[in-house]
Amino acid sequence: MHSKNLKGWNEVKTNDSWSVFKIMGEFVEGFEKLSKIGPCVSIFGSARTMPDHPHYVLTTDIAEKIVDLGFGIISGGGPGIMEAANKGAKKALGSSVGLSIKLPFESSTNPYVDDDKSLLFDYFFVRKVMFMKYAQAFVVMPGGFGTLDELFEALTLIQTKKAEKFPIILVGKSFWKGCIDWIKEQLLSDHNYVSENDLNLISIVDSPKEVTDILTKFYDKKGFKPNFYYF
Repeated sequence: MHSKNLKGWNEVKTNDSWSVFKIMGEFVEGFEKLSKIGPCVSIFGSARTMPDHPHYVLTTDIAEKIVDLGFGIISGGGPGIMEAANKGAKKALGSSVGLSIKLPFESSTNPYVDDDKSLLFDYFFVRKVMFMKYAQAFVVMPGGFGTLDELFEALTLIQTKKAEKFPIILVGKSFWKGCIDWIKEQLLSDHNYVSENDLNLISIVDSPKEVTDILTKFYDKKGFKPNFYYF
């Protein structure tokens, strides 16, 4: 092996070692800041959704109704559905959390995130830990690869009992139908890669009331009453 290649590999190893400290720093900052916010619901969806789109308007309404139950809202802090979620939280005078990520096409945090509840991450995996750890539920609006990534990570962690079961609510029956049909046909019926119980982790709805009904039923059953004043 050429010495030039060895030097390059040594640089990689050195950079990896220093990255550990940066990763630790993101975890520490996230844990310290988010442990103070109280119970929240994480809302996911496309960054490309425009403010005049029905999905944006619906997300804002859903976030308002969730805040009325006593929850705060966590989003990815960017534009589109994330902005709509924070906008709804702000309108309802609830906690509005933004977990932003450094990307070339998302340059700044949306203006509806509370100044003291804004975090900026370099690492997707650290950010996803924060979404899971501090959420009492996931509300998943229509979105792309990032939205699907967050959805299936939550399902996997609950399925493998690495996380407590909580509501995972998909909004938009017509949008999610193809995905759920594929899971039922390919993963369940044809190959038995998942169980019926795994599918029970998901609820699919169309309206804000259906979202809040699921949250209320789940946490009434558990005896949990979200209230920021206790934190």
